[in-house]
Amino acid sequence: MTRTPRDIFIVCNNIEELGGLQRWAHHTAGMLEASGHAVHLIGVVHPESVHDYGRDLPYRTSVLHRVHPPSAWGPRTVRDRLDVVARRREALRKASVRQAADRLTALFRAARPGAIVIVPQVWAMEWVAAADTSGLRVIGMSHESFEASANSSRARRVRRWFADVDRLLLLTVEDADAWSRDGLNNVDVLPNPLPITPETTSERTAPLVVALGRLSFEKGYDLLLEAWVDVARRRPDWRLRLYGSGPEEARLRARASTLGLTDGVEFAGRTADVEGALREASVFAAPSRAEGFPISLMEAMAMGVPSVAFDCAPGVREIVAHERNGLLVPRGNTREFTVALERLITDRALRDRLGEQGLEDVTRFAPEAVLERWEQIFGYVYR
Repeated sequence: MTRTPRDIFIVCNNIEELGGLQRWAHHTAGMLEASGHAVHLIGVVHPESVHDYGRDLPYRTSVLHRVHPPSAWGPRTVRDRLDVVARRREALRKASVRQAADRLTALFRAARPGAIVIVPQVWAMEWVAAADTSGLRVIGMSHESFEASANSSRARRVRRWFADVDRLLLLTVEDADAWSRDGLNNVDVLPNPLPITPETTSERTAPLVVALGRLSFEKGYDLLLEAWVDVARRRPDWRLRLYGSGPEEARLRARASTLGLTDGVEFAGRTADVEGALREASVFAAPSRAEGFPISLMEAMAMGVPSVAFDCAPGVREIVAHERNGLLVPRGNTREFTVALERLITDRALRDRLGEQGLEDVTRFAPEAVLERWEQIFGYVYR
């Protein structure tokens, strides 16, 4: 299709962590830049842990705050409202946000006609909303399931900050329908693109199960350790390797020790070599309690590695078709997760069948297909 070159701003909470959202942002920025757009990737703040995405990026990057602004106050008591320090802190925060929003406004005003602002996180939308976006089109996104938002304070914030954007993109039709029933009438659907194009895939012969992601409660690695106990007892030749870091790491290491898994479970730390990590695996484990549209499942599929995943979100079901290209287990059922892992561990023919089908099915999320969808959305919001 004919593409109109545009100035595109992607504004995130931060753009420097080694996280799924940040990887999506850099990959999407690169895709759009390569297709002829001028992309500016913007983070609101610097994260605590900075990952090096490279110095010669083809798109522009900026961070609005050199120092993290004070947090917003929640509900206050009368005493809080009268406290001079509290009022001063709130004033400093508002001034800091205003200054950053003014920086955004200056960038937006310099854009060519037809510019687009993409905001994939609701916290970042607060800064965009404070800036002057007149003459531009704003596209909001939610990278988690409707259920995950509804079970947190984010649902209220999504309704507040994304209600007036030109389009709110969800990862699946099921999630878009749920937000529409919840009262938002500007929803649309856009899946995540596959971020890797491997030249070689897994042979699925090594006695290794891999999990990859942030070591946090929602990722469910404690559930995976529980499921692994019987696997380790019956198949001591197989190992479980966990890639990632995060707030739950110390607790997970302690839990592995308590369960007697010290010899069979490896905490491999963070890795930027996702293809290398998955190429060594024969099975991928995805034990998340909540998800959006997990990139790691697509990456495992693209490497020919069949997955066992908790059926925790529409995005998981969109990627993994049970018994076709992977195995889905009822959320939180560690016994069934154990059974599914052992099926793949003991049945080489099943691993190969699911893995080969995954290689074919994942092409639905090829960057070219997702890029065409972006162009359709850009045209829609400027029609």
